[in-house]
Amino acid sequence: MIQDIWEEVYLMASLAIDSAWLPSPSESLCRSLNVCVEEANPADILPALEAPMSSVSDNCNIPKPPPLPSKVRTRTKYSKRPLECSLVPKETKNTWDKLFKEGYGVDVCIITKDKSCVLAHSNILSIASPVLSNILSRSKVKHGMRYIKIPGVPHDAIFMFIRFLYSSCYEEEELRKFVLHLLVLSHSYSVLPLKRVCICLLEQGWLTRENVIDVLQLAKNCDAPRLAFICVRMIVKDFKSISSTEGWKVMKRANPALEQELVESVVEADSRKQERQRKMEEKKVYLQLYEAMEALLHICKDGCRTIGPRDKVLKGSQVTCNFPACKGLETLVRHFSNCKTRVPGGCVHCKRMWQLLELHSRMCNEPDSCKVPLCRHFKEKMQQQSKKDETKWKLLVSKVIAAKNAVGSFSSRRSCLS
Repeated sequence: MIQDIWEEVYLMASLAIDSAWLPSPSESLCRSLNVCVEEANPADILPALEAPMSSVSDNCNIPKPPPLPSKVRTRTKYSKRPLECSLVPKETKNTWDKLFKEGYGVDVCIITKDKSCVLAHSNILSIASPVLSNILSRSKVKHGMRYIKIPGVPHDAIFMFIRFLYSSCYEEEELRKFVLHLLVLSHSYSVLPLKRVCICLLEQGWLTRENVIDVLQLAKNCDAPRLAFICVRMIVKDFKSISSTEGWKVMKRANPALEQELVESVVEADSRKQERQRKMEEKKVYLQLYEAMEALLHICKDGCRTIGPRDKVLKGSQVTCNFPACKGLETLVRHFSNCKTRVPGGCVHCKRMWQLLELHSRMCNEPDSCKVPLCRHFKEKMQQQSKKDETKWKLLVSKVIAAKNAVGSFSSRRSCLS
């Protein structure tokens, strides 16, 4: 097959060269003007034409095809503007835009709010919008024109709407001015591309404290749940300022149910915030208890500052521990060792120390070799406690262990501080 193709190409090229060697009017003109024209030698051309034939005959000399383009993965920075996926050339868009603006061969007159008229073509409108197609099919023709009305919308907004149906073109400043009208029009007449543009631009920076209430109501009516969610989130975040705007006052009179819904959303968000703060504070307490357990084990096993185990003498030059839990627990241990009351219910500080010792014993897995005081004693005491107390202690231990898993070991924290 390749051999046949090369033979055809060779034959066509030979014919073209043979025809090029024939005298032409231009050659006679050159001779009359004494212009020297150098003829090509056929002996020099034929080897060049025969080269592909020899390469085809030998399959080993066929050039290899170029390699496929490699897939290069790069991080794409997504623009905040809606991406233009259209492959329509700019010239084509300009042509359709010019067709709309010049109105050549129009057969539809759209009557606007101020009794003015926007001219268009029925075929374009019918293709771009199924709703307009239905309206045009039921409209009557008078003197070759169809007349339809779009009430309640400014003339400029309708002009932008019809222009978008032709060429998808718009000016940003004009779109910003009439974006709410265009959102309603695009939803009412099922023009999804324009609706996506309006929603995307509103979500990405065109929401303000003054228009967010209006946008929220339109988003609910125009089936734009994501836009509605963004509006509610903005209202909850800046409720004090937005509730004093004119849009909120009008909404309060016209749609009290929406006002109640927004107030409930604010209360719910505030409750969630308080619950998060409460859990954070609770988690902080469990973290402190865990650090106290590790500090107690550290003091009784290794020694810290001036307090240490009975079988170890601390050197005077020993570097003090910078971990804050050790300092607080050291003060509590010193008080516990010197307090005259030292009964679980007699002294608040001693009671706290008893609780820390019992919590340690419940978390300790080596009571026989543990150097923390009373560890084995509390292990034996557990068997005599009621089920209610046992449940409370188990819950506390589980939460302290969860705090431990969240922050890592005490030793790693100490190594970072030293």
